[in-house]
Amino acid sequence: MPDNTSTATLSLGGKSYELPVHSPSVGPDVIDIRKLYAEADVFTFDPGFTSTAACRSTITYIDGDVGELLHRGYPIDQLAEKSHFLEVCYLLLYGDLPSAAQLEDFETRVTRHTMLHEQMQYFFRGFRRDAHPMAIMVGVVGAMSAFYHDSTDISDPWQREVAAIRMIAKMPTIAAWAYKYSIGQPFVYPNNRLDYAANFLHMCFAVPAEDYVVDPILAKAMDRIMMLHADHEQNASTSTVRLASSSGANPFASIAAGIACLWGPAHGGANQACLEMLREIGTVDRIPEYIARAKDKSDPFKLMGFGHRVYKNFDPRAKVMKSSADEVLALLGIEDNETLKVATELERIALEDEYFVEKKLYPNVDFYSGIILNAMGFPTSMFTPIFALSRTVGWISQWKEMITDPEQRIGRPRQLYTGAARRDYVEVEHR
Repeated sequence: MPDNTSTATLSLGGKSYELPVHSPSVGPDVIDIRKLYAEADVFTFDPGFTSTAACRSTITYIDGDVGELLHRGYPIDQLAEKSHFLEVCYLLLYGDLPSAAQLEDFETRVTRHTMLHEQMQYFFRGFRRDAHPMAIMVGVVGAMSAFYHDSTDISDPWQREVAAIRMIAKMPTIAAWAYKYSIGQPFVYPNNRLDYAANFLHMCFAVPAEDYVVDPILAKAMDRIMMLHADHEQNASTSTVRLASSSGANPFASIAAGIACLWGPAHGGANQACLEMLREIGTVDRIPEYIARAKDKSDPFKLMGFGHRVYKNFDPRAKVMKSSADEVLALLGIEDNETLKVATELERIALEDEYFVEKKLYPNVDFYSGIILNAMGFPTSMFTPIFALSRTVGWISQWKEMITDPEQRIGRPRQLYTGAARRDYVEVEHR
């Protein structure tokens, strides 16, 4: 893997410092500042760490300027067209696409671990019925370390492997049960005859009183949603997992921390915010009003689901998700769903309107995933839990990579302190 090292010179206070410059296999060069504080007694200032590489990684690469997303070198559009979620899970975890035998073994191991410890049912029932599914997921995943003691030793490679399989296998069950609990329906156990995505849909929508058959188009769409959210490099929740793990925290606690971070509306809640915006618009005839507001710099209103912080071009995941959205809407129809009518018309305008095209405010993956999940019958409160179960494999892959990285140290960001300088305590009667 390319890592040719040159140097950059920093001049500060009349002195010069030579800093190594590393060349990645793809992407911009990286200036190594690890010894800068020790040698020059200065920190760097980078709020949000948007110009800082916190780790070496071989898992995912994003080129936002050209709209490219690679998993272990494979373009996301090729994976979405030819692969499926569990195969991509294998790729992210182990670095290469599996052989037929390896894939069969991996799928079998995941399938055999989908059930939860029976006592965890009581843990679910400790929450209020109106608890948000994400609150339940944070609690239940964190509590897994209390139920699965034999896979919490991060120094043991086998225990790390068992923990990884358990979380990938059990996260759909946890998310589905959180949903069932929130709507007052009985839990539905996993069905090993179904594939990963179909099994999740079955656990969400089946009831004991009647048979439920998962439509293959919906299962395929759900599989794509999972695949397209599987990993996205060093985003906020992934960085949270790495930071929590750097302290030596067990894998279940670290993933629970990632779920908590993902819950934030600026991260995992974007597709929910998008659907809420569509409902606010209400009807197709009101779209011009909201388009005008979006173009008005003095109006705080923003069109959710358009553009992306990383991608300065079309989100490559959105291209794939759009085809799934078209298939799902063709299957379920939009004639009686005003929200989906608004989404369809808004998409058409955004792809043609000169303002949106010029600013590259294309519909992103959140726009289409929200439409699909709404059409399937999921409430908006379940959008982020589905994101969490999809991203679990990415978090685990990043966690496993970090654990074995000899350069990794406990995370300890610095600060630019602007508070009071040293001052002496004043007795209360003299203040």
